[in-house]
Amino acid sequence: MAHTKIVHFIFIAAAAAAVVGIAQEPESEAPAGFTTPTIGQAIGPTGELIQNAGSESISNGIAEPPGDTFAVDQAQFERRHDPTTGLGPVFNATSCADCHQNGVTGAASQITEIRVGHRNSAGFVNPTVLINNGANAISGRSIINDRSICPQAQEHVPPSEDIRTLRAVLNTLGDGFVEAVDERTLLAIAARQPGESDGMIHGEAIQVPVLEAPRKTALGRFGWKDQDPTLLSFAADAYLNEMGVTNRLKPKDVTSVCKVTSDPEDKPDHLGLADIDHFAQFIRGTQVPPRDTALAATPDAIAGQYTFKSIGCSTCHVETMATSHVGTVINGGAYTVPAALGNKIIHPYGDFLLHDVGTGDGIVQVGPQDTANKLRTPPLWGLRIKSRFMHDLTSLTLKEAILRHRGEARGVIARFRELTSQQQEELITFLKSL
Repeated sequence: MAHTKIVHFIFIAAAAAAVVGIAQEPESEAPAGFTTPTIGQAIGPTGELIQNAGSESISNGIAEPPGDTFAVDQAQFERRHDPTTGLGPVFNATSCADCHQNGVTGAASQITEIRVGHRNSAGFVNPTVLINNGANAISGRSIINDRSICPQAQEHVPPSEDIRTLRAVLNTLGDGFVEAVDERTLLAIAARQPGESDGMIHGEAIQVPVLEAPRKTALGRFGWKDQDPTLLSFAADAYLNEMGVTNRLKPKDVTSVCKVTSDPEDKPDHLGLADIDHFAQFIRGTQVPPRDTALAATPDAIAGQYTFKSIGCSTCHVETMATSHVGTVINGGAYTVPAALGNKIIHPYGDFLLHDVGTGDGIVQVGPQDTANKLRTPPLWGLRIKSRFMHDLTSLTLKEAILRHRGEARGVIARFRELTSQQQEELITFLKSL
């Protein structure tokens, strides 16, 4: 798989210089808010929105395809599937909102998925999972689905797979703005990290296939392994691997055991849009997670933000970046940055790069073998609506999550340990405002 590792500082310096000239129109803050309250089952038999549902949801102002609305997009994101509409044969949830929901639709949650594999002399190997009493097998992917539409299709972790981990569901709110960030911006962040950290921190970027633009690649930025470069690719991948619904970009099920439908199962509706199109449009239309402005204005949070920067947390958890200008063609030529997403300033507190901070899960997805113990820096926006932390959700306090960092973050954590108890609590107060 083609990939880009950040090692050539001359190239990056040139890229960083190019970034300076990207914004050609005035930049403004991206709209922020938890503005997608769950609307429930509200899709009619021909794909129409029913009962005026979704009237309370507010988008970021993104233009919709002809006949479409943000409410229709959200309703499709919340739509529940069953075996007659393509669910399974193996799956984790019956709708996107089953996992991406906490307070509002699209947020992160307490849900985890199972990832496993093993290593041989060549590196990481995906498992072969026997089902149906050994009569059938599923291979070629690291995910083990928790659920199935019939007992014969149920997956179990094979004893041979000694790499085992849980993987948390990620927030999708504001990801349309993340998609619109220029690749050169992220490469420039990676280029300056070694200089900011005495050579300890060095983010890795990987080029991954754009499913909607065959033979094209783009910088991975979605998923714990940066396995998806675009929101439409992300939607197609999740639709198949999390719900078992095949689509035009992922057209074949992993098994046919108990299957009662024909591939691909995601068909265009009366607007000519498939579910994955609505899913991508919904995510692109969401506002960014908002700060708790009252808490952020307190002396403790202000002091904590200063400490966050001074000990080096912001080297990876980058506070501010800007999206590309309106009209920029991205995603291998398959998408043009619209007015609602272009020239916007966002505060994700992340760098969307892969790092080894000592908590890697050993899984390789689309990157090279050196990404096995690397994970994407999770953006911290929306952190205050989470009760569990880190990639496996096994850290139950923010201090515990901080102290789990090792590897590239060892210098930062050493400085955190040297803080007074009051300074540590101030930093945590700042985090709680995100």
